[in-house]
Amino acid sequence: MPTLAINKRARYDYEITDTYEAGIVLYGYEVKSIKTGQISLKGAFVTIKQGELFLTNSHVPLYKKASTITDYDPDRPRKLLVKSAEIKRLIGKKHEQGLTFVPLKLYTKRSLIKLKFALARGKKKHDKREAIKKRDIDKKIRTLTKERYK
Repeated sequence: MPTLAINKRARYDYEITDTYEAGIVLYGYEVKSIKTGQISLKGAFVTIKQGELFLTNSHVPLYKKASTITDYDPDRPRKLLVKSAEIKRLIGKKHEQGLTFVPLKLYTKRSLIKLKFALARGKKKHDKREAIKKRDIDKKIRTLTKERYK
């Protein structure tokens, strides 16, 4: 399951509650471009339009060898393939708890491209500071224990 793209800011900016997996509707040249690593999830988010989920604001540049395409939009919304019962449950959770959908990573599963997204709550500034402090303390502890057992 090779990872094609990771949204590094997601776990820093949001508190992740649940994660989900979805397929994506793509054109053939977009698949080729993504499989060569040409995708950016920076600033991307998942939206709900007419009872369907869409990956919005993800940038997939045109595949270099597909030069015949002239009217290509690299930032177009891409439909996510999720079962309708699960979509209804996700919409209910989002509205009930005031959460948002954040894409975490894009990867291949067999020959398909999948998106892992999460139901998340935004962190406050002081929560981010605490996370940074905790990470630094854990790093110091790891280095001290390594030195001790050499």
